[in-house]
Amino acid sequence: MALSFAPAAVQDIEEIGDYIQAENPAAARRLIAALRVRCGTILDAPRGGAPRSELWRGLRSVAFQKYVIFYTVEGDDVRVERILHGSRDIQGIFDEGRMPKDS
Repeated sequence: MALSFAPAAVQDIEEIGDYIQAENPAAARRLIAALRVRCGTILDAPRGGAPRSELWRGLRSVAFQKYVIFYTVEGDDVRVERILHGSRDIQGIFDEGRMPKDS
């Protein structure tokens, strides 16, 4: 299995780090490292995340602290699509999205 990150997920990680770094650079580094580790653990049970087809076809999610990691599984590959704070308008963000919903 291989893990990859969509450009939007890479941008999410950068924005999370920048936001926290403004107040506490050490905490930002720890959180980003922990987020990356959590993303890696998805490979242990890639179909174990909650199905989120109401947002995107084939999308799954797992929680990590105050964040939700959204990902897709294609064959043996896991792609992290977004990493969003749980308080954000997740439906609204995905309504602007790139992938079709299940009907």
